[in-house]
Amino acid sequence: MTPLHQFGTMIRELLMQVPLSTVRALFLATLVGILVWVLMLPSDRTSPEGGVRRWDENLKIGASAALILQILAYAIF
Repeated sequence: MTPLHQFGTMIRELLMQVPLSTVRALFLATLVGILVWVLMLPSDRTSPEGGVRRWDENLKIGASAALILQILAYAIF
C-alpha cells in the first residue's frame, strides 16, 4: 500500500465516524443558508432592467421555490 492509500484510508475512517444525522443537518443547513442568501439579494440583481415588472421576472421566486422543494424533500426522505 502506498502512502496515498494509507492517507485515504485514514480520512475515510475519520469521516465514517460522523453520524448520518449530523451530515443530514449540515446539508439542510447549507440549503437553508443558500435560501437566505437568495432572498437577501437586491431586486436589481434578480430582475431584468427596464422590464414590465411582472411577477415571473424576479428570479428570486423560482430559485426560492426550487430550494424550498429541495429542503422539504431532504428533510422528509
